[in-house]
Order: sequence, then C-alpha cells, then structure tokens
Amino acid sequence: MSLRIDEHDLARFILVGDRVLIKPKNPEQKTASGLILPPSIQENEKIHSGYVVKVGPGYAIPALTDENEPWKSKSDAVKYVPLQAEPGDLAIYLNKSGYEIEFHNEKYFILPHSAILMLIRDDELFE
Repeated sequence: MSLRIDEHDLARFILVGDRVLIKPKNPEQKTASGLILPPSIQENEKIHSGYVVKVGPGYAIPALTDENEPWKSKSDAVKYVPLQAEPGDLAIYLNKSGYEIEFHNEKYFILPHSAILMLIRDDELFE
C-alpha cells in the first residue's frame, strides 16, 4: 500500500531527522540467462537500489545545559550530526525498512538512514 500525495512541488518536502527520500531505480526485467521476471518477484527482493532525492538534517544532538556557568550564552538552536547520503547518490537499501509514497504517478521511498547499506557517489556526474 502506498500513500498518494497531491502536492505540486517536490522541493517543498521537508524530511525529518535521519530520513532519506529515494526514487527507486528501474528493476531488472530479465535475468542474466534471459528469463523475464514478473513484478511480484521484483518487489519481494530484500535489497533494492535507487537515487537519493532529499535527505533530512541528521541525528539530533541534545542541547547541553550547564547551570553552573550562567555567564555563557545559551543557544536554543538544535544541532545535528549530518547524514552520509547526499542528493544524487545511488543507494543500496533494505526494501522492507521504508514507506512507499506516490507523487506525480512515480514511486518514492522514505527510509531511515540506517536502512541504507551502501552509497555510490559519482562526483563527475554533476560537473
């Protein structure tokens, strides 16, 4: 089951915490020997691949409060440990760990960063 989103612009999506938005790569339709795979086989695979579209801010770091030093300025801004994934990376991820959404008739997955097994980054792709 997927959630259908009727928003107009993907840029308005804000991911929370350690979440990553991934557009799945088109799965292989045939095996190496030429057998055609039905969609049910492709969906039941444990590991999938896709491109990272957006990433959340990362893991939140709790604010340190030191009541013994009142002269220090207190910053209420939340700090984050950034995620390794960046938009454009090819991610190898666990299929069952995320949530599927549909946006403009295309599938996307929202995954926790911990569901990503490996990232492939091609810096020359964006030059």
